Amino acid sequence: MTSLHAFRDDALGGFDAVALAEQVREGAVSPQELAAAAIERARLVDPRLHAVASTIYDAPRHSDRTESALYGVPTFVKDNTDVAGLPTTHGSNAFQARPAARNGAYAEQFLGTGLSLIGKSRLPEFGFNATTEFMTEPPARNPWHLDYSTGASSGGSAALVAAGVVPIAHANDGGGSIRIPAACVGLVGLKPSRGRHIDGEQVRRLPIHMISEGVLTRTVRDTAAFLAAAENVWRNPSLAPIGDVRGPARRRLRVGLITESVTGAGVDAPTRAAVEHTVTLLERAGHIVEPITLPVTAQFAADFVQYWALLADLAVRTGRLILDRSFDATRIDGLTRGLRAQHLRTFHRTPSALWRLRRVPAAYARMFARHEVVVSPVLSHTTARLGYIAPTVPFPELIDRLTNYVAYTPLNNIAGTPAVSLPMGRTPEGLPIGVQLSAAYGDERTLIELAYLLEAEHPFPRIERDAIDDAQQ
Repeated sequence: MTSLHAFRDDALGGFDAVALAEQVREGAVSPQELAAAAIERARLVDPRLHAVASTIYDAPRHSDRTESALYGVPTFVKDNTDVAGLPTTHGSNAFQARPAARNGAYAEQFLGTGLSLIGKSRLPEFGFNATTEFMTEPPARNPWHLDYSTGASSGGSAALVAAGVVPIAHANDGGGSIRIPAACVGLVGLKPSRGRHIDGEQVRRLPIHMISEGVLTRTVRDTAAFLAAAENVWRNPSLAPIGDVRGPARRRLRVGLITESVTGAGVDAPTRAAVEHTVTLLERAGHIVEPITLPVTAQFAADFVQYWALLADLAVRTGRLILDRSFDATRIDGLTRGLRAQHLRTFHRTPSALWRLRRVPAAYARMFARHEVVVSPVLSHTTARLGYIAPTVPFPELIDRLTNYVAYTPLNNIAGTPAVSLPMGRTPEGLPIGVQLSAAYGDERTLIELAYLLEAEHPFPRIERDAIDDAQQ
């Protein structure tokens, strides 16, 4: 079998988070029973998926906020976010992580939605890569096909949700790290607007704020329910509330279509077909779709890589101070090492790159003068096989592969705007293909409404029903 999932006839069944929370409220099942089922599922599949970073299986942490919308639903927190009593490794072997003294600020908001915590999920070193692979440790594997990447940097969370271990898991996105794994494993992955949620501690040290916190789910309503529940814990007063969105809107939208990337990377045939299928569904629903051009040039891609390299350099320079005194720069992985070396050679370019990147939000906003939504690929080609963008690949080849692969997602991070990946196609091997919808700053609501429409018109693939095994190929 090339696929692997944990769905079975237990307390979790095939239900999403909204349905499970409803059952808890009705007394049909308890949070303890749901956590026990999720733990059993994790124990069953994680020896092959390698998606779990650390666990509290012996003592799951249940919320005391019984009134919260997602009360009792089991989950994982990504291992770049502090949770009291658990180490935060940031996916790196360069230091010995100690148990965190307290929950991080965002972890408090995330768990304030009522979710039950059973562990932390894996990510590549410092979240820099677009695949959850390592120098010497086993990679996180795609449950749809174990020879393929689960994406990154929220790759562990993606694998656990797609495989049915939990219905919802924490993710964050600094260059596509919610949307890329969602595209790779067939999930709903919405990157919220800058400031929509409480910022994680790492954001406060960034020269440009580009990280958004969120979740990965199997249904649109789970993502919508989480965003509403998170607002009930804390809401940014400078942003209009999203509210509890429960279905598509009736208004007709003007939709821009982008298929050309800033890097010039071509879009492969299956990905292009998924985008075209999405456009057909939108037009059939009465929306107006027309091609548009990107508001940035190839210089944006070069500037983003320069910023990426700066962050790698900062991570290494400050590792002993910020992470742990045990930090050893000789143990960083090949991608971090290559990015840092590049920055040391080109640091003189950083001030001008940051200046140009800070001008991107205004350019992006002009793209929405005539359109409410923009449709594009998430990635320039279908999900990579394990090894293709692993940190063991020589850096010049690796950075070229990564910049061509991750050609569409970083713009929203620098602009600070919302975008969502939806599973709108399949590869010949049966792997899902994501399509991206982007909106203006603060307009997550329009994306959710449109996602509901597309989910109804194109039911998203489910691994327990739609995976292709060796006998079927």
